[in-house]
Amino acid sequence: MIAELRSPIVTWEKLPADYVLPNDPVDNITQPMLAMALTDSLAQAGKLSETTLTPTNYGICATIDSKIVVKAPDWSFVPQITVPRSEVERSYTPNLQGSIPVIVMEFLSHTEGEEYSIKPSYPPGKWYFYERILQIPNYVIFEPESGDIEIYHLGENGLYRPQLMDENGRYWIPEMQLFLGVWQGERENRSGYWLRWWDESGQLLLWGMEAVAAERLRSQRLAEKLRELGIDPDQL
Repeated sequence: MIAELRSPIVTWEKLPADYVLPNDPVDNITQPMLAMALTDSLAQAGKLSETTLTPTNYGICATIDSKIVVKAPDWSFVPQITVPRSEVERSYTPNLQGSIPVIVMEFLSHTEGEEYSIKPSYPPGKWYFYERILQIPNYVIFEPESGDIEIYHLGENGLYRPQLMDENGRYWIPEMQLFLGVWQGERENRSGYWLRWWDESGQLLLWGMEAVAAERLRSQRLAEKLRELGIDPDQL
């Protein structure tokens, strides 16, 4: 007779001040750029509040069977923290310091990772930790070089199931009321694939530099219209 696996005992405890967090560098310069771009457009669209966290390569913690587990996704979105930001400088413990992240992302690199690991034994794999322990609604795995993306949503059975893209090649993230998709173009001297947000109407959420350029173009067109009407915009 095969014994059933025991469900782990999960508690939400503050990380001890003397706990040594991993200090591994990111795999490449692309990963932070991708993360910053995701946050940039959310900020421009007014989607971030004073209690929102959008960290990159930052420890999210839980205690499993009295053992601390810390995983650092490449990007995550925590809707609300309930403690001062000074208390989450080093790491974040959901349910104790705020809400569960609604989405976590991993950006694949040449370095072999554990993005698909369902290993339940200590220390657990990332997939297992996000799905079974934290129960994060959305898990994104993105390959920046090819532009390939996989998005998994937590089903009613508590397991991740792959999401299908819509006719525009985007994925609806209900907890954020936004679409997520892959966009090809240039930012910060990097030409390639990026993850971008679109609103419910299909409007692309602009980066800061794009918003500035759009406003400049709008001003130029307005000035041209005024000149056509015989009005000097410089005299207004």
